[in-house]
Amino acid sequence: MYWVNFLHIYQPKNQLDDVLEAVVNQSYRPIFRGLRNISNIKCNLNISGALTELLATKGYPDVIEDIRQLAADGKLEFTSTAKYHTFLPFLPEEETLRQIQINDEANRKYFGEVYRPVCFFPPEMAYDPKIIPALKESGIKLIILDEISYNGRAEQVPYDRTFKIKDSDIAVVFRERRISNLIMGGVVRNAKSFGEALAGEESKNRYIATAMDGETFGHHRPGLEQFLFEIMRTSPLKQIFLSEVPELFPPNGEVEPVRATWAASEKDIHEGTVFYSWHDPKNPIHQLQKEFYDFVLDLLAGVKPTDKNYLLVREKADSALASDQFFWASAEPWWSVEMIEYGAWELLNAAKSIPKLTVKQKEKIQEFYHRILGAALEWQRTGHVRKLSREYRETVKIPFKERTLEAGKPEVYQVFLDIMTQEMERAAKAGEFEKAILWRDGIWKLETKNDIYDTIHVTDLLRKELPEGELEKLMDKYREKYKKIKSGQVEQRRIE
Repeated sequence: MYWVNFLHIYQPKNQLDDVLEAVVNQSYRPIFRGLRNISNIKCNLNISGALTELLATKGYPDVIEDIRQLAADGKLEFTSTAKYHTFLPFLPEEETLRQIQINDEANRKYFGEVYRPVCFFPPEMAYDPKIIPALKESGIKLIILDEISYNGRAEQVPYDRTFKIKDSDIAVVFRERRISNLIMGGVVRNAKSFGEALAGEESKNRYIATAMDGETFGHHRPGLEQFLFEIMRTSPLKQIFLSEVPELFPPNGEVEPVRATWAASEKDIHEGTVFYSWHDPKNPIHQLQKEFYDFVLDLLAGVKPTDKNYLLVREKADSALASDQFFWASAEPWWSVEMIEYGAWELLNAAKSIPKLTVKQKEKIQEFYHRILGAALEWQRTGHVRKLSREYRETVKIPFKERTLEAGKPEVYQVFLDIMTQEMERAAKAGEFEKAILWRDGIWKLETKNDIYDTIHVTDLLRKELPEGELEKLMDKYREKYKKIKSGQVEQRRIE
């Protein structure tokens, strides 16, 4: 098995100084300094040009130098992306082209000749067929997408080959969700548990591509960077760059990727809400933001290089097209009035710099800004945003206990509880104390309904530990038992 280890790092242009300092000291510095001390590794990195400039101007040239040296030593390969983390499905072809171009210009300025990206990372792994013409024009031959984009379902990708995107010369590498999430969720925390998570696939002639936010290591999850170093240092998997995947697994057939992001679920795709966090059809703030965004894009389409202040207009507009404002207006659960206002102000500031605007256009620009800010403040003031966040949590995170025991399926709940107890005792007896703690904590979470906070649900982990069909057999036995003791009254007898 070959391992593609892909990290993505990004911070918005207007990131607060104290937040940036924390991310640098907790994540970026430890990660890249640590990687320099490990021999014979290969890591794939996506760093937006906006973040590179931020590190340079805010006094963190050592991070840039560590990354540059890793690339110079043959340990790191860059990917290309959109400079300001724009949501590419929202952009016309010419703006996508520009974002790619200015991103590569910024990174070449600071990283020099070692910046030689081969693969393309669309921010949020947001895929829409409309981005392909711009990628073709940019000369891009390889893209990384989430596995959900393969056919709209999880765990369907054949990882013993690659594919060309239909009607293009662009090959695609698919991210593997399960292992990526196990690592990011802190479920696997040492080389042994990482090997167990691979479920015996190590000997197969295939690739696995994990893709994760770099800030997860050290910043979001303190200490997890040490686990990253451990598996990169000791894993028997052969580490490769993204550029090597099509060489080792040549494209075999064509694929028409599904519109999605790396956050999309099968349910999102089925319901046609794959870009939910950026363009929720039921979110009026999203609708206003998108209208304003499109209005400014239409104005920009009329700006020519010969126009007065062209460079100033483009500089303001490029950063104004960042996707952060949409994400922070979703309210399910992400919310920030400051980011919503800043995004609207950036669009207003860029639009007002465009020459030869009519009075009506100027009034429209100002109106959009005030309507967006007014709507956000109203949601905040009335408590609507809290209501949405609460409903989101209650909808997508229903405790396992409620879905089973309290929903008339006590046999399902009891089977999982009993087997987890057995696994805990077996692990403790064998001296596998970390695993024993995992099952102990899992039991507690199920019983107290705290399992809703897990990135990877403990019941999913248990299923992977047992032979196929084992749980179902035990459930049948428990079901017969509960038939005998079930009350004939309305009140459901509960076994707890």
